[in-house]
Amino acid sequence: MASFQNGPFIVTGASGQLGRQVIDQLIEAGADPIIAVTRNADKLAEFRDKGVDVRQGDFNAPETLGPAIAGGKRILIISTDDLEPGKRLAAHSNAITAAREAGIDHIVYTSLASPVPESPITFSKDHQNTEKLIEQSGASYTILRNNLYTDLLLMSGPQAIDMGQLFAAAGDGRASYVTRADCARAAAAALMNATDREVLDITGPESTGQADIAALLSDIAGKDIPYVPMPAEDMVQAMIANGLPEFMARVFVSFDQAIAEGYLDVASDDLKTLTGKSGQSVTDFLTENRAVLLRAPQ
Repeated sequence: MASFQNGPFIVTGASGQLGRQVIDQLIEAGADPIIAVTRNADKLAEFRDKGVDVRQGDFNAPETLGPAIAGGKRILIISTDDLEPGKRLAAHSNAITAAREAGIDHIVYTSLASPVPESPITFSKDHQNTEKLIEQSGASYTILRNNLYTDLLLMSGPQAIDMGQLFAAAGDGRASYVTRADCARAAAAALMNATDREVLDITGPESTGQADIAALLSDIAGKDIPYVPMPAEDMVQAMIANGLPEFMARVFVSFDQAIAEGYLDVASDDLKTLTGKSGQSVTDFLTENRAVLLRAPQ
């Protein structure tokens, strides 16, 4: 068995897509014991069958967190998906307080690239303030500033292929897209082995612009798919016209604005340093998922 820091290793948000992949990574590596914390323990029956200690815990119900993480030594706090500014900070604060009271040795947190108040991303400040709370917790920590998931292109890509155009409000900006699987590798590695107090940019090997993505989609589809940059407000109104609530439309477009303004152009070698392997490129990911991209959009 490989040599790790002392567990138990706690994964919160364990029933989400990222949490599940982290647990798979831990099991594959032989890390033990593993505590999986989720709001609905019934969703993780398959992990319980593999020896994982599945516990119920909810960041928004702080009274559940003490029992959920009792006995743990190292914890992965996966950011919640609350989109309304301020809500995820309150939830994260509850989790960090519980970790401090439980005597957790090391906190790993999935943050966001360039979490500064100036970022157009609507909940960027929540990540910045969560990082500050972790830094003040007294535990050692690894803050993983994950870039945009490459996986999101499997949602926008089929639409672009179907319409014959890729629309975005990202201008000529670039993002250092990283796959969810690579983020899971980073989180598992930090949870098992990291000991310092450090902040890492978890990115793909290079930054990619929307014109690059359009060219890749063109190659995959066998037809020309140009990138059509749009003003942010026009993009918002187009999404609303297609049935998306205004709040959600503005959240989605805020990511395009962050790309346009350079906040997500932060390609780094931190993932390779942490895990020993570089992240998957956008080109390789899209090529690997060619069949998904060519399906008709839902």
